[in-house]
Amino acid sequence: MIQIIQLKGKDKRLYRLLAPLVMDPDVIRANNNYPFKTSEDYVWYIAVDGKEVKGFIPVEQKSKKKAVINNYYVGAENTEREEILSDLLPAIIKDFGPESWLLHSITLVQDKEIFEKFDFTSMDKKWTRYVKMYR
Repeated sequence: MIQIIQLKGKDKRLYRLLAPLVMDPDVIRANNNYPFKTSEDYVWYIAVDGKEVKGFIPVEQKSKKKAVINNYYVGAENTEREEILSDLLPAIIKDFGPESWLLHSITLVQDKEIFEKFDFTSMDKKWTRYVKMYR
């Protein structure tokens, strides 16, 4: 059973949980060779099954009213990927709901339909691998 853990961007537990993933060449390659970064402005949502991290979504708080999802990772495909994202996104939406936050996401094209199920809408901005969305 997947549990969602929420950690601040400089929490020592965050580093212990994610270091094996964010330093893995395959994971970095999946992130278009872009390193993952964090600061005190980030809140991380981590999907854990037992002791195994299945995926994570960092949310950067840009201001009191704007937050951005960018450079997330899910270590699964197809149905399992959808299930993991379907566990992570409601936790984020609960904390960054539309009544008080503008939530942007730089979403992998393959995940666009999953994000749409959680009321994210595509913007005009689209790249080869990503689409910009908001909620």
